[in-house]
Amino acid sequence: MNTNSMTKIIGLLGHPVKHSFSPQIHNYLCEKYKQNNIYCCFDVENKKLKSAVESIKTLDMIGCNVTIPHKVDIMRYIDKIDKNAGIIGAVNTIKNIDGKLIGFNTDGVGFVKSILEKGYTLKNKKVLIIGAGGACRSICVELASEGISYLEIRNRSIDKAEEIGKIVKTNFNLDVVYDTKPIDENDLNKIDILINTTPIGMESNLCPIDERLIPKGNLLVCDIVYKPHNTAFLNWAKKNNLDVVHGIDMLINQGLHAFYIWTGIKATKEDEEYIKDLYNKI
Repeated sequence: MNTNSMTKIIGLLGHPVKHSFSPQIHNYLCEKYKQNNIYCCFDVENKKLKSAVESIKTLDMIGCNVTIPHKVDIMRYIDKIDKNAGIIGAVNTIKNIDGKLIGFNTDGVGFVKSILEKGYTLKNKKVLIIGAGGACRSICVELASEGISYLEIRNRSIDKAEEIGKIVKTNFNLDVVYDTKPIDENDLNKIDILINTTPIGMESNLCPIDERLIPKGNLLVCDIVYKPHNTAFLNWAKKNNLDVVHGIDMLINQGLHAFYIWTGIKATKEDEEYIKDLYNKI
């Protein structure tokens, strides 16, 4: 893409960042929609985070994405936090508005959009989530804001699940159930949506549940792991004729929402498919 003296920078702040697919997403979108912006990755260690954030203002950048390990720590250095990002307690997108930095979290938004694109609704749905990390937190907040009626978290330790439960209860008046026991068929038969938010299955054939389980009813199965495309978890679901949502869908949709925050432009379904093809060619 061409740059000139008026080109503005959008960045990614994280450590490390060399693995990121975000430049391909956003430079494609900027070129297609004739935005005179360029997306660059910046490997920033914790001790340099404050000065990196100050550089967003100094260089008059459009904004940036934020990835591991800075999503929480960066909040102390920005001027205003979006409501849901404040509830989640993490920021993954920053917009520079006249020198004021506004923080957002698009992870949960991207996940919810991936479900809605499959033709599902979330109102009054019953959801079981595996894992209680940062991804779980953002997804739970967005699911609760969409009006689900039941939320259960399964995690190896109760503490993190309880913390998320308190956030959801306080802000959405939804009681969260949590447990450490393995998922069984009774669990599967009482829910509408099953979500894996752990890294189990990334670069391996491991599955976060017993693959011998056979659910009786309709169940939507979602995995936030995007490499490999078809995880053992999703293969189990397909073997049982269940609908699935892939991790790459969430990854792309959270990126598209960040692009909308920066530019006001809503990318199309065709853009989503093109970006997915780009990713599959890597």
